[in-house]
Amino acid sequence: MTKNYYGHLNPQFYDSSCPKAKEIVKFVVANAVARETRMAASLLRLHFHDCFVKGCDASLLLDSSGTIISEKNSNANRNSARGFEVIDEIKDALERECPQTVSCADILALAARDSTVLAGGPYWEVPLGRRDSRVASLSGSNNNIPAPNNTFNTILTKFMSKGLDIVDLVALSGGHTIGYSRCTSFRQRLYNQTGNNLPDHTLDESYASQLRIMCPKSGADKNLFFLDFGSSTKFDNSYFNNLLASKGLLNSDQVLVTQNHVSLGLVKLYAEKNEIFFEQFAKSMVKMGNISPLTGYKGEIRKNCRKVNY
Repeated sequence: MTKNYYGHLNPQFYDSSCPKAKEIVKFVVANAVARETRMAASLLRLHFHDCFVKGCDASLLLDSSGTIISEKNSNANRNSARGFEVIDEIKDALERECPQTVSCADILALAARDSTVLAGGPYWEVPLGRRDSRVASLSGSNNNIPAPNNTFNTILTKFMSKGLDIVDLVALSGGHTIGYSRCTSFRQRLYNQTGNNLPDHTLDESYASQLRIMCPKSGADKNLFFLDFGSSTKFDNSYFNNLLASKGLLNSDQVLVTQNHVSLGLVKLYAEKNEIFFEQFAKSMVKMGNISPLTGYKGEIRKNCRKVNY
C-alpha cells in the first residue's frame, strides 16, 4: 500500500459527498468479473489507455458525436478495448446514490484497482478527485499508447513523456499477467514480414509452433491468446518468468529482456520476488493515475460517461 499522494488527489475525496462510492464500484466490478473472468484485465487496460492520452480524464469513454471523434476508434482500441458497459453500470449506480458527484475518470481508476485485487494482485489506496474531459484525442490515442511492435526505446520514450520511468515501465508491463491478445498483435513474430519466413529468434520455437496453430499467416485476426499462458487469470509474477524463457507473447513484452540491461535486471528481480513486483506495481499505478488529471473547476463530472453534459 502506498501513502504518497499527488497534487489535489486524495483517497478520501468522496468520504463526505458520496461515502458509498468505493463500495459501489467494488460491488459492480466483482459481479462483472464473476460473470467473465477476462473482464478484470479489460478494466485494468481501460485505465492505462485513458491515462496515456491527455492524462487520466476519461476521454477514452466518450463516443463519437458532432464535435468528438472517439478514441475508441484508434488503432490501440478498435476491436479490442472493452468493458465500457461495466463502466456504464457503475456510473448508473453512482448516479442513483449521489448524482453528478463521482467522475468517470475516478471510476476507471477504482475499477482498475478492484480488478487487480480480484485477480489476486496487490491493493493500493486510489487517490481521487479527477474530473472528466469534454474532448477526446484520436491522434493522441494512435500515437501515445505503446504498441505491440514498438521497440524498447520507443516504448520507454512514450512512458517518459508521461512522467513515468523505466521502473514504472517494467512493473506496469506486468499487468500483462492477466488478459488476452489478438493474433493480429503478434503475428509478425511468427512469420517474418520480409518474406523469408524466418521466425523471430527472440521467441521460443516450441511456443511459437503452438501459437501458429491458431494464428495462421492470414485470417483469424481476432483469435485470442493468453498474454501469460502460465497463469492467465491470476495476477502474479509468472509473466516475468515467461519473458526470461523467451515466451513473451508480444514483442513489446519480450523487448524488456532483449533490448535493455536495466529492464532485464528488473524482470529478473520481479520474476524472483513476487512481493517486490506487487509493491512496485501498486506504486506505479498510483503514479500513472496522476498523469495530468483535471481537478478543481477544470472539466466536468459527466452524468453519462459516453457523452459530455451539454
